[in-house]
Amino acid sequence: MNYAFPPAPVVTLDAMSSNPFPVRRIFCIGRNYPAPDGGTAKGEEPIYFIKPASAILQNNSVLPYPPGTSALYPEVEMVVALHKGGRNIPKDRVDYDYVFGYAVGLDMTLRDALDAALENGLPWEKAKAFDHSAPCSAITPEFYSGNIASGLIELKVNGEVRQSGNVADMLWKIPETVHYLSTRVELFPGDLIYTGTPVDAGPVVKGDVLEATVAGLEPLIITIG
Repeated sequence: MNYAFPPAPVVTLDAMSSNPFPVRRIFCIGRNYPAPDGGTAKGEEPIYFIKPASAILQNNSVLPYPPGTSALYPEVEMVVALHKGGRNIPKDRVDYDYVFGYAVGLDMTLRDALDAALENGLPWEKAKAFDHSAPCSAITPEFYSGNIASGLIELKVNGEVRQSGNVADMLWKIPETVHYLSTRVELFPGDLIYTGTPVDAGPVVKGDVLEATVAGLEPLIITIG
């Protein structure tokens, strides 16, 4: 087929002992861990937003400090990669039929833009969906990792621990999250789900080295450029 101009290349992530994983969309779950003061409660339904596949930043890369902000915040998250989609997906089949594997991600956030959006009831895209805002490690297939329901989730900046928690503390578990999303949109192979972050990490600046780890998966390491 001829196009008006060459189509964009497919965004992929490496996957252990597998062909590259083609990324379709990125769903991000918000407020999915208890707050340190105990103030976060599970809502009636998950909060989510979407980043484009083009927001992916490969492991061991430099993330250019984005323009128009002085408050770049990283949020470490476990990433779930789907290799099967559909609508109204049963919760009890998610772990066995739909999850391809897991990875370590960072939901990079412009906190000043997010605070302004929340204060004024505006969309979050300016704060969440900018270039390189979704760093992600290679995917570990579920065949190797098993179903991950618990494990340390941690972010270090220049070797100092900034975030630490356990994925067992997620308010909306993976089967519930996948089921819920599939009742709102049709899910497809290649969709990624960033499952939320445990605590506030604080801002990062140029030159910082970020190391994110989740439950023994391949670490994600990026440098702020």
